[in-house]
Amino acid sequence: MNYSEVPEPAIEFAPKTYVCKRAMAGPLVLDGRIDKPFWDAAAWTGDFVDIEGDVRPKPGKRTRAKMLWDDDYFYVAAEMEEDEIWATLTERDSVIFHDNDFEIFIDPDGDSHLYYEFEINALNTVWDLLLIKPYRDGGPPVNGWDIRGLRTAVHIDGGLNDPSAKNRLWSVEVALPWAALRECAPEGRPPVPGEFWRVNFSRVEWQVEVQDGRYVKKTNPETGKPYPEDNWVWSPQGIVNMHYPELWGYVVFADEGVDEGGGSTGFPLPQDEYVKWELRRLYYRQRNHHARFGRFTAELTELVSAEERNAFGIRPKVEAAGGRFEISAAASDGKGIFYIREDGKLWKERS
Repeated sequence: MNYSEVPEPAIEFAPKTYVCKRAMAGPLVLDGRIDKPFWDAAAWTGDFVDIEGDVRPKPGKRTRAKMLWDDDYFYVAAEMEEDEIWATLTERDSVIFHDNDFEIFIDPDGDSHLYYEFEINALNTVWDLLLIKPYRDGGPPVNGWDIRGLRTAVHIDGGLNDPSAKNRLWSVEVALPWAALRECAPEGRPPVPGEFWRVNFSRVEWQVEVQDGRYVKKTNPETGKPYPEDNWVWSPQGIVNMHYPELWGYVVFADEGVDEGGGSTGFPLPQDEYVKWELRRLYYRQRNHHARFGRFTAELTELVSAEERNAFGIRPKVEAAGGRFEISAAASDGKGIFYIREDGKLWKERS
């Protein structure tokens, strides 16, 4: 098998974290508005940033989100400042990011395989799909997969597809049922209090102009194609690619009646998450080594410099044979071993 290069994200490992509280205000009546009692207990995330992080300018339009949960749903709300509110796609499972959109990514067990993607535009048109593996690892998207019981709503403060309107923002509410999300979750169940899932959000924003009373994408005269879209996210990726689940944020599900902060205050990451990240860095190096030399290596010295090895917090064991490799390292408490292999799958075996 030929392995393509896997670009290593140019970012420090510091994903955003969020304490997701229990919903306490009764059933959610979805209308897309966030200024109602249901959302009062939920803190806002920090403002979204460019997908590449601090190396890029801060977005010119504010985006932020809230989260809650109960026995039936994972609730997400997002608010997007916008003076140009438009959408064109009306058919479910269209490629929604061809419009401005809001996106949700969820990896329940944090192994970077079997995760969910959800997109919604200002017309309340959705695209939901399941990824077997990230595209870099050859995993196909399951476009026919649907979130059964999904509930969504959009609110527009202004006018949709109306350049003459006084537009201020658009907002969304999404209720994602555990009955669907549990499919890829640990033990096939919803989260339990104190457990975290990997989550990220993205906002796609295209440059538009008004022609004949309607919005159209701005065209780059040098290419004859629309200018590339902006990608604004909650937890930056360090690369223009959302399909690096290892860089998504951490959402911990709080118990009822427990005040554990929330929103941008977040929580400290368990030390094992840094062990996983260093294994992930070695996975990038192995994939890139194969792309350059046609083979994986069992020699750590071929993957990292002596200076880097001195800074590593793990003592990895590297094995390679033919078209496969496996790298392992002890858990931070010594109770178990983490492994990663050539297709990016990461797991733990208890000792």
